[in-house]
Amino acid sequence: MSDPVSRTILLLDIEKYSDRDDIEQAYLRRMLYDITDRALESAGVDETLRLRADRGDSVMELIDANASVPALLRALLTEVPAQLRAVNRMASRSAQIRLRGVVATGYVAVDDHDGWVGSDLNHACRLLDAALLRAALRERGDDFALCVSEAVHAGIVRHDHPGIPADAFHAVTVDSKNGPLKAWLHGPVPARSGDHSGTGDGGAPVPGASGDGPAPGQAPPPAVFHFTGGAPSFGGSLVAGDQHGVSGGQVTGNVHLGGAGSGTGGDAA
Repeated sequence: MSDPVSRTILLLDIEKYSDRDDIEQAYLRRMLYDITDRALESAGVDETLRLRADRGDSVMELIDANASVPALLRALLTEVPAQLRAVNRMASRSAQIRLRGVVATGYVAVDDHDGWVGSDLNHACRLLDAALLRAALRERGDDFALCVSEAVHAGIVRHDHPGIPADAFHAVTVDSKNGPLKAWLHGPVPARSGDHSGTGDGGAPVPGASGDGPAPGQAPPPAVFHFTGGAPSFGGSLVAGDQHGVSGGQVTGNVHLGGAGSGTGGDAA
């Protein structure tokens, strides 16, 4: 295995690739490579400064550490969306291409089978697969969602370089096989990602933000039932709130069970 070397990591992945047939997948791969090549060329990254790995529905690029990361980010924020609009304008519905992207930095080695090895690369792949990034693309009207690592944000994005507006990136924390990963998402953060990835100030997870239940250590809120009119009936017992119970029989009128200070708005029998 080679010694690890510092590289900029670019990952691009096609949304809903496996939903297409073979002909459509072949077309989407051609478009992915064309868009990637044009973006890197626009950023001044020629073929001598990059190494590509094919992952079917995604492309991975290891870029020389001497190549400009600000230029790469500007190309991703401007060139890639413009290319996607141009391609999709002329493509059928089944051939529309939408992309998730990740930019990270770190140390990567090449093993004896020409495979890429490195925890920084693993983390970048986890970000690419995060439900939050998938949800961000799904909820957007445009065709590209970009996420950058903490290191890229700290070294480049937060300094508000021309063409890279720092206030357009938002701190997020996503779950992964390697534990929680902090990153920065370009554009709006999705309200619900489905991967337990709530965000708060500074990107810290908000307990219960995914809607899975109360925060650890907190009691669940009391159940509250509202019956207006009609004649609800209960077989067995119903208990709610501060131990207000109804056992069998029928209930008529307006009944409110549970909640602080709640009372009955009618007769309960």
